[in-house]
Amino acid sequence: MTCKEAIDVIADFLDQILSAKACADLDAHLRDCEPCRVYLATYRATRTLVGEAARVEMPPELRLRLRRFLLEQLGARPN
Repeated sequence: MTCKEAIDVIADFLDQILSAKACADLDAHLRDCEPCRVYLATYRATRTLVGEAARVEMPPELRLRLRRFLLEQLGARPN
């Protein structure tokens, strides 16, 4: 596996959708390739940071209004 091939499959590797053979090939490549190990670590950290940054806490007032609206739409009474 080349570095380009490794980089092309890293997202699938992290999503755990890579075939067993491709995982084995990537693991073998990573054992011998420091730059790709660094790339993987950086990519993994970036995905984590982006995931955390994308989370927005809903304000309590909006959450209550949304809950009431949904319950009304379902024909239930809010508590």
